[in-house]
Amino acid sequence: MRLGNVLIPVTDLDEAIAFYGLPVKFRDGDRFAALDGGGVTVALAGPAEHVTASAAPSYKVDDVPLAVQELEARGGEVVRAPESGPHETRAVLRDPSGNVFVLYSPL
Repeated sequence: MRLGNVLIPVTDLDEAIAFYGLPVKFRDGDRFAALDGGGVTVALAGPAEHVTASAAPSYKVDDVPLAVQELEARGGEVVRAPESGPHETRAVLRDPSGNVFVLYSPL
């Protein structure tokens, strides 16, 4: 597991891209934009891609269902079970301290 990006839900993708002012690495219409944060990707999620209510670290894993199972065994709580999105499989969990984070694996 490694940090893949910091996911930030936004209401207007164009406005958020302009606000953050970082170079755009990838964009999928009004759904999603990946910005170059200088070593960490800032992932802006439009309304159709809101998987969390607030900013959350996103960790890239090889196998989302397996990682979910392992983290549940260590005290994690599933907020959203693994699901396929347009570009990835993802799940949302909460750590034992209540912090929300995302696990993802590209399709």
